[in-house]
Amino acid sequence: MLQVVQHQKSGVVSVEELPAPICMKEGILVQTAFSLISAGTEKTSVTGTQASYFQRAKKQPEQVRTVIDNVKKEGLFSTISKVRTKLESYKVLGYSASGVVIESGCNEFSVGDRVACAGAGIAVHAEVLSVPKNLAVKIPAHVSFEDAAYTTVASIAMQGVRQADLRLGETVAVIGLGLIGQITVQLLKASGCTVIGMDIKEELFDKALEYGCDAVYLSNPDSIKTINSLTKGIGCDAVIITASTSSSEPIDLAIKLTRKKGKVVIVGDVGMTIPRSPFYEKEPDIKISCSYGPGRYDSNYELLGHDYPPAYVRWTENRNMLSVLDLISQKKLDVNSLTTHIVPIDNATDAYEIITGKVKEKYLGILIKYKDETVDLKRIIKLPVKIYPQADINIGFIGAGSHAQFYILPNLKANDISLVGVSTFSPVESQSVGKKFGFHYSSTDSIELINNPAVNTVFCASWHNTHAQYVLESVKAGKPIYVEKPLAINKEELNEIDEAVRNHNGRVMAGFNRRFSESFREISKFFAYRKNPMFVSYRVNAGFIPKTHWIQNPEHGGRIIGEVCHFIDCMVYLTNSRPVHVFAESLSFSSYEAIDRDNVVITIKFSEGSTGVINYLSNGDTSVDKEYCEVFCENSIAVMNNFVSVELVRGGKSNWKRFDGKKGHKEEVLATIDSIRNGKPMPISYDEIRAVTLTTFAIEESLSTGKIINLY
Repeated sequence: MLQVVQHQKSGVVSVEELPAPICMKEGILVQTAFSLISAGTEKTSVTGTQASYFQRAKKQPEQVRTVIDNVKKEGLFSTISKVRTKLESYKVLGYSASGVVIESGCNEFSVGDRVACAGAGIAVHAEVLSVPKNLAVKIPAHVSFEDAAYTTVASIAMQGVRQADLRLGETVAVIGLGLIGQITVQLLKASGCTVIGMDIKEELFDKALEYGCDAVYLSNPDSIKTINSLTKGIGCDAVIITASTSSSEPIDLAIKLTRKKGKVVIVGDVGMTIPRSPFYEKEPDIKISCSYGPGRYDSNYELLGHDYPPAYVRWTENRNMLSVLDLISQKKLDVNSLTTHIVPIDNATDAYEIITGKVKEKYLGILIKYKDETVDLKRIIKLPVKIYPQADINIGFIGAGSHAQFYILPNLKANDISLVGVSTFSPVESQSVGKKFGFHYSSTDSIELINNPAVNTVFCASWHNTHAQYVLESVKAGKPIYVEKPLAINKEELNEIDEAVRNHNGRVMAGFNRRFSESFREISKFFAYRKNPMFVSYRVNAGFIPKTHWIQNPEHGGRIIGEVCHFIDCMVYLTNSRPVHVFAESLSFSSYEAIDRDNVVITIKFSEGSTGVINYLSNGDTSVDKEYCEVFCENSIAVMNNFVSVELVRGGKSNWKRFDGKKGHKEEVLATIDSIRNGKPMPISYDEIRAVTLTTFAIEESLSTGKIINLY
């Protein structure tokens, strides 16, 4: 399929052939008819990426701070590698589209339904879209695909109007008469308001008057007296800002325009430096309008399809979209006359020449038109890379997020192996990673990749809830698999893997990298000849992760199953034995934001008599090193501090070892490749991987029951 993308490093916008997406669970697959370029938002995005690195840094100080923090934690060269990886990727564009359902994974939609779709990264400028059900609505019979493509953008305007909470006859000023501003004018007029339009471009005034503005003025302080006179000295009841600028002038102007205790609603991306004096004197109610309504940025709503009850949240983003389409159907909202350009997908880059000013043309609404004929759902795209002869290890790689790109793929590429294909849920990520690391092809079909005869080894770094499925498929296909932790997220999945490994002599390696680090290998050597059990204390300053993050979703197992497994494995490695029982307790928070199970104390008893304690905490200060481990045994102590140092103490003497802070990713990958290549057992036995995984389940059970849980 064709899709519009922008290269992060060069800023070049292009139309690329990408693999078609897979229909998501509780979602639909849509063949796109039209998508709308949100000129203000996309112009900012495109020009921002095309700016120099210095200009980008100046505009994005938060990202600069992130880079500086990463240098402190991981060093300069590691940070440079991460930044380069980010810059060599592609960015998707677009968030408002219309089309026809060609596959459905939910009860709400059927094949053939005409739909409007929403969502950044979802309703993108592409021939085929994979859309979760709450970000799609059916198009009424008398609404064209062209008009329906405006649904998301119009919903942004509608949410701004709803935030203003207006009454019949009130006076509202709209600052910014671009696409969203012109729609806002129409919605306000339909609500019975007196509407004043303002912009720095007089060329937009005629259109605003056509849509119902009672008056239009230049967006500057000179207009304040005139508008004050128009409102009989009261001032505007509300001001809605739909402009896009880094300047704080719009908000300053809005406060001066509004009456005492009036409302200012910020829809556009503008500067937020609020002047104290007029704000103090007028006490206006200032609100930020969150995109197209409640549900935005809530993964439970947008991705998992959990709706809010209408009795408590009347206007969600989905219901705002439906309302927009109803208004268009009833001819109460005119979006058709907003369209100034319709550009075929093959020539979509021409549209960006217009909105960035490289081509001097007046524009407002720019639609991208897609081909009418049925799209071939090709999910494999060959890449223009050097052709490698097949090696003894030919890898299919599933999932290629930041962890895979920073820690696994560079170490794989350094080996004498062949990278056959890469498959990810995101077509553009699959293509980006495929080109960067020299894969033969990119794909969105991971099952096909596993079963491809050219692939004889699988590496998996996908979302946690997919690991078990890909392990099962690989084992049944007779192919060794390296899977990032966790192996599985519940006992049912683990039992299925157990059976497959037994029946197919499966070879499975899990991504427990820390045992391969120089730090833990030194500790292991230090206690190599011990006769007595050891006590291991592992403190993890894990850092706060909000509830909205995907890893906190129960479907992905949570942080204990997803990360605490690392520290259990280190203890299994050091003790060379299996956990036999566990007990866990968590902090008890009254805060809605805090998660009890992100702050736990875990005690583990091992079969040879050792004991381990894991303090896994998210309520600390992340400026303190993340990991700290102490081992006590036979009048000796080993102390590991965040993989940069190990202190070995015996007989009153301390021996300090210094390291580079790396956590064993490279050594783990090399050991895995060596095992597969030479037919040796995997670097970590399946029995150990299974024991660690079972222990995470037991920890969860202990937290739920308050009991000691026996594993065997």
